[in-house]
Amino acid sequence: MPVDADRILTAVTSAARYLNEHFAGVGCLVVNEGDMGQDLEGVAVVDARSAGVVLLGGAGPSTGYRELDAVFKLAVDGVPVVALHRNARYQTADGPALDMGAFIVGIEAAAHTEVTVVGKPAAAFFHAALADVGTRAEATVVVGDDIDSDVLGAQATGMIGVLVRTGKFRPSDLDRTEPGPDHVIDGIGDFPALWPRLGPDR
Repeated sequence: MPVDADRILTAVTSAARYLNEHFAGVGCLVVNEGDMGQDLEGVAVVDARSAGVVLLGGAGPSTGYRELDAVFKLAVDGVPVVALHRNARYQTADGPALDMGAFIVGIEAAAHTEVTVVGKPAAAFFHAALADVGTRAEATVVVGDDIDSDVLGAQATGMIGVLVRTGKFRPSDLDRTEPGPDHVIDGIGDFPALWPRLGPDR
């Protein structure tokens, strides 16, 4: 599926856009598993001592107490905290692993603050994607394996949500949500058969 780079909207590009719009020239502490500095165009990445804003990415083995405690201390001092997502888990070859969303809950509770999410399931992320693609919400289909961030987030903005029973999907996902996804398929290979049922304007 050939796709030009400028047609890809990610949580990181959304974060860069948000930080440049709201915190231009402000030093940003980035806490993420891996380096994403090159994707944060225009954002000045600094350490905790110089940070005027915090960006939380994905958690992983290198995301330890020291990093998260630094974020907590900055939040207590009134430094705004922004996150790519609120995913509580991500899928690995060995099964699900704890993601940054689980730590965001703790930081919000401990620092009595609210973390701004710029990626899924934030409505602003989906609206930005619609604007870039140039389509209407009701004529757009979102396919994903995360029922909260992908599917229900999309449906909340008026898009059609399709949940895939692969990746981080668990059968219990369908038992705990109401309303549920618009459609459920076993794998992405089943999507072409679903497409005609979604209507002629999709």
